[in-house]
Amino acid sequence: MRMPRPRARRAPDPVERQQPLRVRGRSVAWLPPLVVLCAVPVVDWSTGGDFRVLSWLVLVPGIAAAVCGVWTTALFAVVAMLVYFAGDTSWPHQYRSGLPDFILLAAGGLMAVLACAVRLRGQERMLHMRAVVDTTRKILLRQLPPHVGGLDHAELYLAADSEARVGGDFYDIQPSPYGTRVLVGDVQGKGLGAVEAASVLLGTFREAAYYEAEPGTVAERLETRMIRHVRYCAHVGRGDAERFATAVLLDFPELRSERTDWGPDTTGLGTLTVDIVNFGHEPLLLVSPHGVRVLTLDAGLPLGMSELAPVDDPTGPSPTTRGPGRAGITVRLAPDESLLLVTDGVTEARDRDGAFFPLSAYLNRAVAADPRAATDPAALVRLVHDGVLGHTGGHLDDDTTIFVVRRGTGTGHAPGALTDS
Repeated sequence: MRMPRPRARRAPDPVERQQPLRVRGRSVAWLPPLVVLCAVPVVDWSTGGDFRVLSWLVLVPGIAAAVCGVWTTALFAVVAMLVYFAGDTSWPHQYRSGLPDFILLAAGGLMAVLACAVRLRGQERMLHMRAVVDTTRKILLRQLPPHVGGLDHAELYLAADSEARVGGDFYDIQPSPYGTRVLVGDVQGKGLGAVEAASVLLGTFREAAYYEAEPGTVAERLETRMIRHVRYCAHVGRGDAERFATAVLLDFPELRSERTDWGPDTTGLGTLTVDIVNFGHEPLLLVSPHGVRVLTLDAGLPLGMSELAPVDDPTGPSPTTRGPGRAGITVRLAPDESLLLVTDGVTEARDRDGAFFPLSAYLNRAVAADPRAATDPAALVRLVHDGVLGHTGGHLDDDTTIFVVRRGTGTGHAPGALTDS
């Protein structure tokens, strides 16, 4: 059985999503008020007697205000008044509603035009705010080159709040003269406070990962920055003064970039050494065509909580990957192996019965069905994405990040190929 390959999907345009009545790309928002405009006189003519429904034409501009533009709404309001006048005077043998209902229709049309103007102004403000949020996300989660630091990668970020489109998950890759460093993490909580904490951690990582020789020093810089940020929040009296972040720091010491470019020469490299520092994050998965293996290591403490570590921590501080409150291991990454990192939006995803998403078992079945997916970061990301949405019925309760990295082959997929649509 061949597993489906991911395809690039264009993100829906926000303006199009505000115009749902479209057929083949063309707006048909005028159709509902037109149907009512034609139906009301027919029903009024059919009823006869003293029962007149001609005043129901006031619904026409009201419907137009909900789906059409200002000028179209005004046009329907005027046409509705003309139809009312014609219908009320065409059948003298029937009861005539007269001037009161005509005034009601005119007032209703005027109110509909004003309501339409308010609606469109609110939509414009919302689209402007969404553009600001999209810009913020692009700054926070910068677009990475398809082949960066000697690594192929693919990533997908989905915000639990589809309208906000940005949250506390973060990731980045930073080449350096000392090796390529990767950071994936999740800030506790949601909202602008989580976004701010993620931004300060990413800024620290991008500088420290380039200038610091040891991954342990990079880890210390991240811990110090998180503590400083939390203390700042407490000093200014903000409610997120106890915020923390889980994260995983990867260091590929053999992938040194001597120049300030985006990738070393990987010619002749076989297996790669990977130093892993875990700050209380979800376990990593090592995926290969032969199956999936969970990299078991102590979770360590999240960033910002090193003060809870015992003073006589048996791991002891060292210049490499271990230190107070954090756990680290070193593994070898074969050419056909990929590292999968996810946030708790994946591992804690539940179905309607409350069962968690069985990530490892799901991937084992998927890789057995199509072993090539294990060496294609984009395909692997799409498999996890489809599995999570299928398990939850398409609803996400938490921000979700899926990140796959492997030894570079020069055929990596651009991040833009995977969207949150």
